[in-house]
Order: sequence, then C-alpha cells, then structure tokens
Amino acid sequence: MRIPDVAPGAKVLAFGHYQPATVVTNDDLAKVMDTNDEWIQSRVGIRERRIASEGESVEDMAVQAGGKALAASGLSAADVDLVIVATCTLETQIPNAAAVVAHRLGIQAPGAFDVNAACAGFCYALATASAAVRGGSARNVLVIGSEKLSQWVDPTDRSTAVIFADGAGAAVVAPADTPGIGPVVWGSSGDKADAISITDRNDHLHQEGQTVFRWATTALHPVAKEACDRAGVDPSELAAFVPHQANLRIIEAIARKLGADKAVVARDIVTAGNTSAASIPLALSRMIERGEVRSGDLALVLGFGAGLTYAGQVIEVP
Repeated sequence: MRIPDVAPGAKVLAFGHYQPATVVTNDDLAKVMDTNDEWIQSRVGIRERRIASEGESVEDMAVQAGGKALAASGLSAADVDLVIVATCTLETQIPNAAAVVAHRLGIQAPGAFDVNAACAGFCYALATASAAVRGGSARNVLVIGSEKLSQWVDPTDRSTAVIFADGAGAAVVAPADTPGIGPVVWGSSGDKADAISITDRNDHLHQEGQTVFRWATTALHPVAKEACDRAGVDPSELAAFVPHQANLRIIEAIARKLGADKAVVARDIVTAGNTSAASIPLALSRMIERGEVRSGDLALVLGFGAGLTYAGQVIEVP
C-alpha cells in the first residue's frame, strides 16, 4: 500500500463573508416585544443584526461567502476537492448543504459534508480541513459557516430574538510548508446539553442564558490558553482574539482572563448579532477587510455553544 504524500502543514489562504441586506435595530425589535435599546445593549451588547429574507436559505448565504473566499484565495473551483459546511439551522436534513453549495459554485465531485457543532462548528470544520490536507486526503478545502437562526427563534421572545441573526463566513484551506493552523483544542460538556435546545421542527430555540453565561465565563479561558500552548504561542504574541460572537460580556470576560493584551478583540456582535457557526469567519473576514489585522498576524479563534461544545486554535491570518 502506498501512503499518499502528506503536507507538512496547512494554512488559510483567504476568508470571505456574506450578510443579508435587512438590518434590524433594537428600536425595531422594541416595536414588537417588551424590550428597548438600553436593555439589549446592557445585557448582550448588540445594537443591530442582519436577518435573511424569507426566500434566502442557509445554502444561498453559504454560496455567497464561499464564492468570495474562493475568489480571494486565487484558486479556481477545479482546485477544491473537499467542501465542509458548518451549520445547525438547515430547514431540512437531506440533502446536505455542502454538496448543494459545491455544485452551485462549480466544484466538481468534491467530498462534501456538513458539521453540526452549533456555534463551535466553524472551528471543528477548520480543524477537520487542516487534518485532511495534512493527511493527504484533500488538496484544498472550502470551509463555510452559514446560519439562518431567524427561522428557528420565536420573533416575540426577547430572550432569543434579540440575540440571534443570520449570515455566513468562509475560509479556503490549503497545504503549507509550515503550519498556519495550530492544533485544535476541542471538547464538550454534554451534561449541560439541555441548556440550548430545539425539541422538534415545530419548536423554537430555547436557551438557559444564565447557565450558558456561567459556563462560558468560567470554563473557556483555559481552553483558549491551551490552544495557545499547543501552538507554541504566548497570548502576548496574538494580534487578534476572535471568539464566537455570543454575548459581548462573555467575549470581554474571556479576553480579560486570557491576557492577550496586544490583541484586537473581535466585537462583531454589536452590528452582526450571534450568527452561531458563521460568527467567527464572518468577524475575522470583516476585521481583515477593515485592516484591523494584517497578513501573517497570529489570531486565536474560539468557538463555543450548544452541545455544549467548544473548540479553538491559533491561525495565521492570510
């Protein structure tokens, strides 16, 4: 048996993102539920969010973000042989989003599968893509996080409707002479799985906010530090910290405990809301677009959410 050639490392070539056109402000929400701008900003830090149109699907948004990442990478559709879509909000379970998205992007006969690790999904998918490239199972991988959470929340429930939003982010992963994606630190706390749940298709998303808040602000900074340790990076060397955009207070609490004093901390939640698996690539793509991070900078990404699942790794900014 001939073992296929393996790459010594894997790296991200480019990011891309997509947000729906419709902006929903806190004042807009105050018209349909008992809430106001001050209450929402003080509790979760969100000022506005993007909501997909009724006919806009998870796959539609994934195609937009994936196409942008592919174009920015300098590769063609023919160069991609694996597509992974991280999502927990598909309207139907079959067919998977990855095969549909790959076909619409003109990618011929790739490996194609979805990952449901909820808000940690992009980090899980990125780690899987890196392992596939380094192990010789794939040449170039398109990784997409895409979510339409608006179709799974009760629009009159202020505990969820003010938080969750829609969007997509993507990355292209390719071989590298030296690693540009660090080892992943991942895990789960299944004893708390009921803290975020949807019981069936006729139900809405439920979240025990205080349970999730306490878990995230106490259990996750050691994960972030371990991801740095495994990559051989001191937190002081990080140029950016891009956690899942769950809640501004959670983001700031983890950032303080991490001690990455020189890092720009992503606060995309303020204008994008919580977009689950899309939030990390969406936030980082926008940071790159605004010039807040530069090529070659080190960024720590950290996903966490329903399951409860978590994952993080240090990456080199393309």
